[in-house]
Amino acid sequence: MALAGTAGHVCLPLNDLADGEDPDALGALLRDSGVVAGAHEAASPEDARPLVLDEDGRLYLRRHFDLERGLAAALHARAIAGVAVVDDPPAVRALLARFFPPRADGRADWQQTAAALALLRRLVVISGGPGTGKTTTVAALLACLLSLHPETRVALAAPTGKAAARMLEALRARAAHLPAELRDRLPDEAATVHRLLGATPRSGHFVHHAGNPLPYDVVVVDEASMLDLALAARLVDAVPAHARLILLGDKDQLAAVEAGAVFAELSAGCRFSAACADRLEALTGHRPDGAREDAAVLPDAVVWLRESHRFATDSGIGRLAAGINAGEGAATLDWLRAAADPAVRWLEDAGRSPTAATRARCEAGYAAYLEALRAGMDDPAAAFAAFERFRVLAAVHEGPRGVRALNVQLSQWLRAALDHPADRGAASPWYPGRPVIVLRNDYALGLFNGDVGLTLAGADGVPAVWFPAPGGGYRAVSPARLPAHDTAFALTVHKSQGSEFEEVLVVLPEADVPVLTRELLYTGVTRAARRVALAGGEAAFVAACARRTTRHSGLAARLAAVPQPA
Repeated sequence: MALAGTAGHVCLPLNDLADGEDPDALGALLRDSGVVAGAHEAASPEDARPLVLDEDGRLYLRRHFDLERGLAAALHARAIAGVAVVDDPPAVRALLARFFPPRADGRADWQQTAAALALLRRLVVISGGPGTGKTTTVAALLACLLSLHPETRVALAAPTGKAAARMLEALRARAAHLPAELRDRLPDEAATVHRLLGATPRSGHFVHHAGNPLPYDVVVVDEASMLDLALAARLVDAVPAHARLILLGDKDQLAAVEAGAVFAELSAGCRFSAACADRLEALTGHRPDGAREDAAVLPDAVVWLRESHRFATDSGIGRLAAGINAGEGAATLDWLRAAADPAVRWLEDAGRSPTAATRARCEAGYAAYLEALRAGMDDPAAAFAAFERFRVLAAVHEGPRGVRALNVQLSQWLRAALDHPADRGAASPWYPGRPVIVLRNDYALGLFNGDVGLTLAGADGVPAVWFPAPGGGYRAVSPARLPAHDTAFALTVHKSQGSEFEEVLVVLPEADVPVLTRELLYTGVTRAARRVALAGGEAAFVAACARRTTRHSGLAARLAAVPQPA
């Protein structure tokens, strides 16, 4: 069971454990063992058996079962609870029309529908790919809420510091057209979920919980696909009963590193009851009949944003992402090899180590960063602007095509280009221009897992690592004070979640490996806003498109078992 948790599973089906034997016989054996409780027995606080076997043949660690059952109950209670904000429908309709002007083609605006739903419900899950307008939707939604109730208290959060910073930056950009009095009421910071909840030295315990809820009326969480079961459960518990919880994410992206795929399960289907559809039509002028899906486990709570404003579905990145998501590996690779769109490029590179062309592409991607360092070694703003334009992403950490080897190559290249070779009495890894990624939260320093900093030499020649400051600008941290960290020219695709770059190079492993999935490939290529290149071989690419991430869980089943609106 512990190994199942490290693989991201919340539970294990008996069919998988039986290994060809009779699952029912195995279930009976487990129930007779004295260490396995049934789902109903596990509801008793006196029952201390460490494993739980539910009626559908899922075997859980007790902790995971309790978290899943509690999260399902909390989500259901929040999903069926309406709010009393729409006490003046004409005024709300006018606000929605003001912040979501009618489309020229007369079609329904799903961003407006999502905002209207958030005015009606205490739980809304908004799923959309890159550029589909999730942040634009939230900006307009908050404008509506603050227009109706100026005293509304809003919190913004994301699983990583990088994602939180991007969310705040994007929200400010989308809100630029709002009246000044509304802009001034918007939040001026975004926190990691751990920081929002108030992390304590005791692992898994937070200052805010059901007994001490968060002091907010609206909690918006971006990149919610990165929430694991435990963190999602703690978050939902800590949101006060009267408040709205808005989860934003992309159901097709990678799931959390830890156990669970909460967002993907919640957003797997999108369906509205007749009563909810009536209310949405009254507020927006469009009835969301086209979104009915039998698989929805949270009716009246999920909206899919389907239209990308960053790139069209027939553009390079859009077409590549769609082909990957459809599992059409061979056809998509044929299209890539035809080089029909300059925004995407395929580098034939199936060897054990990256080819010279791939290595040159890595170095060329950081050419602007090299020039920024040469022009002004002590200017963090210019350095970050150049560095954030490009990133190398890999599926694996180890091996000649992994993150570690790619970072060694790029470190050697940059040091040589800056005349700072490692063999010239410079045993320290700290050289001007070294990018680092934080691997562990440090609340005293205000640094969090996923934060990226750049090493620059100060006026005294002493290197310091600069990080974006929460309120804008940059702050320096001594290398000696940093928590666990690594070089960040190349990142795993997992670590890149919540980020966006103008250009991305995705380096595939030499051979097919289990971690190489459709969701990983999709997440990697959609980190790019303008251009993306993939370096790999046919076998690895096609296998990745064919393999979907499997996370064993019972959350959807527990939600579906609860009576739903008609």
